[in-house]
Amino acid sequence: MDSDEREILNSIPVQRLRHIHQLALTNLVYPGATHRRFEHSLGVMELATRIYNTLLENDDTNILGIRGEYEKTYYRRVLRMAALVHDIGHAPFSHASEDLFPPGINHEMMTLRLIESEEMERLWERLKIQAEDVAKLAVGPEYDKKEIFSNTETILSEIIKGDTFGADRMDYLLRDSHHTGVAYGRFDHYRLIETLRVLPKTYEGSEEPALGVEGGGLQSAEALLLARYFMFSQLYFHPVRRIYDIHLKEYLQAWLEGGRFPVDIEEHLNLTDNEVMSAIWKASRDPDLPGHDAAQRIVTRTHYRVLYTRNPNDISKNREAGSAIYMAACDRFGKENVRHDKPKTSAGQTGFPVFEPDERIVSSLLKSDTLRYIPEVAAEAVYLHPGLLDDGRRWLHENRESIIESALESEDEQ
Repeated sequence: MDSDEREILNSIPVQRLRHIHQLALTNLVYPGATHRRFEHSLGVMELATRIYNTLLENDDTNILGIRGEYEKTYYRRVLRMAALVHDIGHAPFSHASEDLFPPGINHEMMTLRLIESEEMERLWERLKIQAEDVAKLAVGPEYDKKEIFSNTETILSEIIKGDTFGADRMDYLLRDSHHTGVAYGRFDHYRLIETLRVLPKTYEGSEEPALGVEGGGLQSAEALLLARYFMFSQLYFHPVRRIYDIHLKEYLQAWLEGGRFPVDIEEHLNLTDNEVMSAIWKASRDPDLPGHDAAQRIVTRTHYRVLYTRNPNDISKNREAGSAIYMAACDRFGKENVRHDKPKTSAGQTGFPVFEPDERIVSSLLKSDTLRYIPEVAAEAVYLHPGLLDDGRRWLHENRESIIESALESEDEQ
């Protein structure tokens, strides 16, 4: 980084990320998961720069649309800075608390506000780059639903935010794997980046460019997407990790004014994991403070216990088996003693263009049986107050089949 880029690195919005955990309270399950969004952002900047350089070196037909040394240098700097600031809008504990922004606001919108704030605007001017260009690449299509991205902007944004080959995804898989000790997240990112190319999806009858790979990089791409599958199934959707997210959210709803995070820039910058954890410790020892019960469960590890997890056999009988068991458990033990978690399903098969040795461009799904058959990651769990768990498990063992079948009969009658 040169001295001008360090001005962005040393800015309050970026330095604040030193105090935002990457994986919320996951360190209560995997003790090594104490890494922060600050180092992740540096990693994304490094990987994005490598991808950019590779794409430029191999863009013989100029499909990327970047011409001349000035444009190459300008967009390299815009991309690096967009990668560095792409997470500055995160609230404390990152995705675990995303739902607590006011309606219509998310961390991408907060990132946009910060990039375009007066303090950051002065820094962009010093770097001789436009805040709007940084925001487009950092936020992606969320920047403005009405805004039409050029092909260049689309690809540069995909370098950072892409669902398949985005530097954000590459870094968090590798970094989370390293810090948690869950080896599934590792893949050969050096080889993958070497083989990335900007390619038109001609097999779909489109000339619109997208990130793809040379044929020799297909196995590295498979490894990346398998790593994503295993990390979601083994780490991100781990049921104990998820219940801590639920207790954390319950605490924040009680502690925050109106149960929502502030959207004022100064208030946002002054709120980190440190302030929240300090408040949680205090609330855990004082029953008169808001959120005492949730805080105590976090501090003393008396979280609600797993009563039921998604089961393929149950799903084959009733697609809403988990919801049926949750509602029956609420009736039996009281809603205040039961929690239900059904995270959004993680995508399964992913298609992207592959450049063949004979210069044909084909879909990865045509080339790879592995990619065709990567399943979606679907998780669901019902949790119960720890003091009721033994009774709850006996009850579920005796009534599981009847609960699932009676719920299905009720649906049929409707």
